[in-house]
Amino acid sequence: MSTPGRLQNQVKNRRLARGWSQDELARRSGLSRSGISSIEINRLVPSATAALALARAFQCPVEDLFSLGDPAEPAVAWASPPPPGPCRYWQADLGPRRILFPADAFADVDSPHDGVFDGATLCPSPQADPQRTLVLATCDPAAGLLAHELARTTQIRLLVIPRSSRRALELLRAGLVHVAGLHLSSASEDGNAAAVAECCGAGGRFNLIRAARWEEGLALAPGRRLRSVRSALGARLRWIGRDAGSGAQQCLVEVRGNRPAPRSHACSHRGVAEAIRAGFVDAGICLRLVSDQAGLDFLPVREEAYDLCFSADDAHDPRIAALIDAIQSPAYRKLLGELPGYSIANAGLQRTVEA
Repeated sequence: MSTPGRLQNQVKNRRLARGWSQDELARRSGLSRSGISSIEINRLVPSATAALALARAFQCPVEDLFSLGDPAEPAVAWASPPPPGPCRYWQADLGPRRILFPADAFADVDSPHDGVFDGATLCPSPQADPQRTLVLATCDPAAGLLAHELARTTQIRLLVIPRSSRRALELLRAGLVHVAGLHLSSASEDGNAAAVAECCGAGGRFNLIRAARWEEGLALAPGRRLRSVRSALGARLRWIGRDAGSGAQQCLVEVRGNRPAPRSHACSHRGVAEAIRAGFVDAGICLRLVSDQAGLDFLPVREEAYDLCFSADDAHDPRIAALIDAIQSPAYRKLLGELPGYSIANAGLQRTVEA
């Protein structure tokens, strides 16, 4: 992994292409195996003599093995620590940094990976285009429709990271995603704006764009014959909760009041529905879309505003502009409006929040 101006080397790539071990390269070059290892992971800058010895072993010019990093190349940072050993990753440019997302930590992401990290060296795919990748953290189960619309009209890839509303805002504040999706407007339309001001720190300016309104409510195992939330609260049901900071958990607390918290928790709307459908629990809060897809009974609790939040400083980023155009496009609005529980009322409207 390189940083601007740092010496980059192709020693390991050349060695692996030849099928040589570090011991074999050490024998051919006259260097120590530990020295080879340190050079490959950029822990040791080779002397002129060592560089020439390696070039002679590979029978190539020194310049083919070593070069200075491009000062304009963005600094690299991981969104979460990569696992030991080889791992696949996605990448996207966010401001001055290139953010890498280890595939194992974001297993729900449905996108071809951009490269492989072997523990020391990044091996990006030639098709990877981090400058045309937009990263959205959201719990919206229909985010794939937005990704499809962006790819169809602009060839911009939308990388969707499944996260709850407050966790999405935390990633936005940390500069690890471009956009955060949130639905925390329980009592008023200002709920999402208040959450942005609270979570994103003082002094920042953020834009909110309305993506949709949707129904959130109580999903129940079929056959319970419960006709109201009140009757569900009076029944002997096994409940499942959601992670703290999610809109669904906020809704669950409003529904259950001071009753004991559920023992089990799901990390997504679909996780709630799958737990009910599998028979592990009887009831939980999720979106109508997910409940209908799972064939569950559904009792509506509230209609929520679902907004997308991004830094006002990024408003002129072509990827953000493309996202706004997609949300406001008739084709996307038609698709979204046809989903169970979704409404496109006021979709595309923007406002600025002073955090």
